[in-house]
Amino acid sequence: MRRVNLYLDLIRWNRPAGWLLLLWPTLSALWVAAGGFPGWHVIVVFTLGTVLMRSAGCCINDVADRKFDAHVKRTAQRPVTRGAVSVKEALALGAALALLAFGLVLTLNATTVAWSFAALAVTLIYPYAKRFVSMPQAVLGVAFSFGIPMAFSAVRGGDAWSLVAMHASVPPLAWLLLLGNLFWVLAYDTEYAMVDRDDDLLIGMKTSAITLGRWDVAVVLLCYLTYLSIWGVALASRVAPTALTLAMAAALAQVAWHGWLIRTRSRESCFKAFRVNHWLGFTLFAGLALGL
Repeated sequence: MRRVNLYLDLIRWNRPAGWLLLLWPTLSALWVAAGGFPGWHVIVVFTLGTVLMRSAGCCINDVADRKFDAHVKRTAQRPVTRGAVSVKEALALGAALALLAFGLVLTLNATTVAWSFAALAVTLIYPYAKRFVSMPQAVLGVAFSFGIPMAFSAVRGGDAWSLVAMHASVPPLAWLLLLGNLFWVLAYDTEYAMVDRDDDLLIGMKTSAITLGRWDVAVVLLCYLTYLSIWGVALASRVAPTALTLAMAAALAQVAWHGWLIRTRSRESCFKAFRVNHWLGFTLFAGLALGL
């Protein structure tokens, strides 16, 4: 039982905020692609797949960052970092979870299966981006947004594996939503990076919080507003105006609250701002789901 608890700790089972941040934009894309309720099959596949892939990503990330995490207050007690779970165990668990997710994808059409390989590649790249890219949150933004084109492909794709078929299954609207979602990820993951800024400076880790410096709060708020603007424009002609307007108003109120929380840049406030971000994603999903 102790090993099971360690594995659950490794995949952040008691911290669902991570997979909820992935889930809401993915479900939103499913509803938009289908023009309404997309059917239980794709909902179950994408919901379970999101949880599994986020858990697999935690395993990969903790292995990649184990030497850095030992010097960061918030992460020093992670199972791999403190040696309670070996690197081989973590990688084996991550691979098993990813294979389970792939098994779910195999129940969808061929173009979506093809897109899943691109999603996996970005997932594997991100943990190492923090060593070389000054804004690794942008790479995470692509990884955390890839459920959007996959959702469109699941609804609109076919049984062909070609690049032409992959391109045809994902319309420009999906890429526009992905771009907007990328700005949301930049916003909330910069809040997350602000929690560890002092530790990351000491160990030489690259993050957006360090790169932005004193402009961090302003850029976080700008990213939130860019995200909402892009999604608002993209969905204006597809979602009932009243539902979309109410959702946007509620989302803007949350953005204002986030600005208030992070204004002092304290660890506790920045971490709280990050942890409640999934409510922003849920707000937009609820608005467009009701308005379609």
